[in-house]
Amino acid sequence: MYTPVRDIPANIVVQDLARSHPPAGFRGRSAFTCQLWWIVQSTLFGCSPQIFYGWRNFLLRLFGAKVGTGVKIRPSVRITYPWKVEIGDHVGIGDNAVVYSLGPIFIGANACVSQRTYLCAATHDFRDATFPLVEGAIHVEEQAWVAADVFVAPGVTIGKGAVVGSRSTVLNDVPPFAIAVGYPAKPVKMRLPGMAPTF
Repeated sequence: MYTPVRDIPANIVVQDLARSHPPAGFRGRSAFTCQLWWIVQSTLFGCSPQIFYGWRNFLLRLFGAKVGTGVKIRPSVRITYPWKVEIGDHVGIGDNAVVYSLGPIFIGANACVSQRTYLCAATHDFRDATFPLVEGAIHVEEQAWVAADVFVAPGVTIGKGAVVGSRSTVLNDVPPFAIAVGYPAKPVKMRLPGMAPTF
């Protein structure tokens, strides 16, 4: 619960970005490799025709991603560090989705991550004035569907077969086979075969 603090000293410093630097080895590759990937992503990956799924999967593997068979990633998808990403068989990732893989991101087989979804696998420790980066691995388990425009916070697991409704914000784990919606996303019902869609 928020309680305002009165008489805060004028010289208090809660955030000093001049002292904020990623921890050693945080990126997982050299600065050169990171820059090279971002160039490749903007050109060879991002400018490739939509149907060139195999080509984009090849580029991701070339930079250390683990990518299964039958994976369909749109050219407008942005993946920060592919070497921190693992994608199972027959996964789909929609247009303009962001896989912000400062921390590990795992997407299980037959999962769908829809357009404009943001998987955010790192945050900052705001209690420390140096504002350090903190990883939080994300797991989208097999057969899960993360619908359009969803934000998934660091450290979250979306359980097997779960559904997250469009424009939801996922701050906590979603149980297997649950349908979760809202801000923050909360389970509202179970996903069962033959159910009529509700959103």
